[in-house]
Amino acid sequence: MINPIVQSITMADGRTITLETGKLAKQADGSVTLRMGETVLLATVTAAKDANPGVDFMPLQVEYREKFSAFGRYPGGFMKREGRPSEHEILTSRLIDRVLRPLFPDNYHAEVFVNVTLYSSDGEDMPDALAGLAASAALAVSDIPFHGPISEVRVARIDGKFVVNPTFSQNEKADMDIMVGATLDNVMMVEGEMDEVSEAEFLGAIKIAHAAIKDQCEAQIRLMEACNTVEKREYEHEDEDEELKKDIWDKCYQKAYEVATAQNPNKHERIESFMAVKEQYLQSIEDEEERAEKAPLISKYYHEVEKEAMRRSILDEGKRLDGRATTEIRPIWSEVDYLPGPHGSAVFTRGETQALATTTLGTKLDEKIIDDVLNRGKDRFLLHYNFPPFSTGDARPHRGTGRREIGHGNLAHRALKGQLPENYPYVIRVVSDILESNGSSSMATVCAGTLALMDAGVQIKKPVSGIAMGLISENKGQNFAVLSDILGDEDHLGDMDFKVCGTKDGITAAQMDIKVDGLSYEILEQALTQAREGRLHILDKMLETLSEPRADFKAHAPRIETMDIPKDLIGAVIGPGGKIIQGIQEETGATITIEEEDGRGHIQVSASSKAIIDAAMNKIKGIVAIPEVDEEYEATVRSVMPYGLFCEFLPGKDGLLHISEIAWERIENIEDAGFKEGDKITVKLIDIDPRSGKFKLSRKVLLERPERRN
Repeated sequence: MINPIVQSITMADGRTITLETGKLAKQADGSVTLRMGETVLLATVTAAKDANPGVDFMPLQVEYREKFSAFGRYPGGFMKREGRPSEHEILTSRLIDRVLRPLFPDNYHAEVFVNVTLYSSDGEDMPDALAGLAASAALAVSDIPFHGPISEVRVARIDGKFVVNPTFSQNEKADMDIMVGATLDNVMMVEGEMDEVSEAEFLGAIKIAHAAIKDQCEAQIRLMEACNTVEKREYEHEDEDEELKKDIWDKCYQKAYEVATAQNPNKHERIESFMAVKEQYLQSIEDEEERAEKAPLISKYYHEVEKEAMRRSILDEGKRLDGRATTEIRPIWSEVDYLPGPHGSAVFTRGETQALATTTLGTKLDEKIIDDVLNRGKDRFLLHYNFPPFSTGDARPHRGTGRREIGHGNLAHRALKGQLPENYPYVIRVVSDILESNGSSSMATVCAGTLALMDAGVQIKKPVSGIAMGLISENKGQNFAVLSDILGDEDHLGDMDFKVCGTKDGITAAQMDIKVDGLSYEILEQALTQAREGRLHILDKMLETLSEPRADFKAHAPRIETMDIPKDLIGAVIGPGGKIIQGIQEETGATITIEEEDGRGHIQVSASSKAIIDAAMNKIKGIVAIPEVDEEYEATVRSVMPYGLFCEFLPGKDGLLHISEIAWERIENIEDAGFKEGDKITVKLIDIDPRSGKFKLSRKVLLERPERRN
């Protein structure tokens, strides 16, 4: 008999989340089915019994996937099956990973696989906000060592009120959309986008999220107790040598401390100095076999020495590795219009971090088509972030876009997209290539991206800058230092990576990862205040390079004009089999797109010059124009008949210029009139037959009437 164990969580708005275990996927180390309404997620976790030899890190892999059948849809493509994960699935996987990873024991190195799958959805509840809860619940009912539980919730501000885990339709109206991950006691992760909110408003949203998370964590504890999985498996993944450890601390700490307090701003020189201390210790072991045998442990213990030396330098003496004060920003320089080919370009350099950003303007044909399970549409603003190995001096191949690059690009995208002009006709692609990296390359992307957009002539509402904050703390936050504009080492060896982006008037995007227990709201508030000061300093430096968007595009940028026409005229512009619109494009050289929007036909005409656009627009206006009696038209003779000329006076509209209306003088034979097919002729519309709709044209009424002879 199957006897599943179930726990329920009632949300503030009355919706219920149920966690069920013991029914599905029972051979996994832990599995939980989560339900909310018609949304169903299955989370499973498995872990190796032992660590692979030589592994000294947490080999965690998180996969979030959505089945197309969950929403009654077929996958696209020829194979008609789910393929590689979408960017949305990768970003959701990262959200889960970033909260779980710091909470595994430091000495636990067995491979752990977390899989969360969406099996059902009504298209209203947002499943990514529930995925972290499902993953943590699966860990809770397993015997895998984990210092949880955790949960994640989305908080949106809609009409001034905070809503926890809003629906898709509700979230579209939000001016703040953040995802928060936390334990019962501590916030571990925050990521989201905002419409220029204040630091206090942002902090308030985090507190609302944490209150909801506590209820979800307590439900997991009850589930864990009901499953009798409070006790976790025993493990021993590391060999320890306390005598060697003490010897390394005794002989290396002071030397490492001297390097940490030397205040050398050069990253590679500093790394070489730290490595020299370790190498000196290694060489003190004369026996080569013993040296090789102990090398892994020496590296591990020396890393702890190096980390403590840096932390003591900052906490005890206020000295950062490169000599800056805790609130000081590294030197900044930037340059725009650096590349002649792109429509806009900028170089932004802050210390030893450098981003080269380009902006490309495109037409509707360049839109990105989104075909995710629950999200179908088009994206008109693209931001791509690239992190080649040479940016850190690494000699290795670049294997394409990784999850980190997708995550960093998404953060910069969210920071900038709210400042683009409303109803902008152009598709915009910003590409940021990191040429040097020593901390906060994603924030350099925001700054370089802003300058590249302004250099391209995109009339952004306000420029955006970004800064990464760090934290060094001890005794559960009793002693701490908040660091502005962190270095790569301060991120790696520190306790927090908090990226904040915004305009002069408020925050537009943020991302925070916490690596320790004990981050109080007091520390978080100080970090936000310090981030604002640093962000505004960086923004001032950017505006010294380019104070506002250029008034016009570069000469080689595409030009776009738009017009709306009645819905029933869309077919007339397109023509049979696209004949009319294709003919206009061939004749003028313009690119024309047309689609129905809100019951109207929306036309977009793009070309490299205004003259080409005007030519195409005039032809379209001719097609959609309503013929008016007594109006003059420039017509083209289409056919010559014995009784007159058939003339096209508007695209697709022919009228008869009777032989008697060509001139005041009597014309016996049409050949005597002197007109042939293709000739241009100015005519006046003098009548429209009310029954047949035929058009009657006249040329003679535009000519001076000769005086009558007596």
